[in-house]
Amino acid sequence: MTLEILTADALAPLRHGFFTRRGGASSGIFAGLNCGPGSSDQSDSVRMNCARVAEAMEITTDALLTVHQVHSPDVVTIDAPWQEPDDRPRADALVTSQPGLALAILTADCQPVLFADQQAQVIGAAHAGWRGALSGVLENTIDAMEDLGAERARIRAVIGPCISQSAYEVGEEFLEEFLTEDPDYSRFFINGIDRKYQFDLVGFGLHRLRSAGVSDAQWIGACTYSDPDRFYSYRRSVHNGQADYGRLISTIRL
Repeated sequence: MTLEILTADALAPLRHGFFTRRGGASSGIFAGLNCGPGSSDQSDSVRMNCARVAEAMEITTDALLTVHQVHSPDVVTIDAPWQEPDDRPRADALVTSQPGLALAILTADCQPVLFADQQAQVIGAAHAGWRGALSGVLENTIDAMEDLGAERARIRAVIGPCISQSAYEVGEEFLEEFLTEDPDYSRFFINGIDRKYQFDLVGFGLHRLRSAGVSDAQWIGACTYSDPDRFYSYRRSVHNGQADYGRLISTIRL
């Protein structure tokens, strides 16, 4: 099966892609294009999958750059590949103005966000789950891009496949954490059942991007939880009693 790569007109003509799970070498619960070295999948399969992504992005495998994601607001600026895989910093976003490097984010329900200021030739990629988005990873990515010469009014940002509100049930403590930050954040929650709520992660991400001055912020419109044939989902794996889950990759390069 060939790779399936979702793209956004807002990021064209830059080479980029939100890769689905289709077309990979992994099997079992990881069946497809699992690019997560932190999963319990066979390491050879993960390496093969990453090599296929690099080939699709027209780069060498060592130029496909990820970070050790920790749900933080931290961003790294890069201008060369890591010397060793273990050199990956603990962070949740990357920015660069260096041609030939592909910035990549791994997700399985959280938001993968790709950024571009094509005039300045500056790009970014962020992993924005609820914790990272609430603590400022999106705004920090924009700030780091500006340090490289981008202008936020020219930046376009696209949120890739992630969990939608209909599938994102949360409890009262989760809601309170948001309301403590800003009572107006109640608009990103609707009532669920049994004193639960449904959280609009995408709406929250778009709000943070637009409030930060991004000129064009959009969602690609795909829910990871509700489409098991195309996407991995951490929450779905828990509901299905699975021991682990695959990771989707989203990437952009100059």
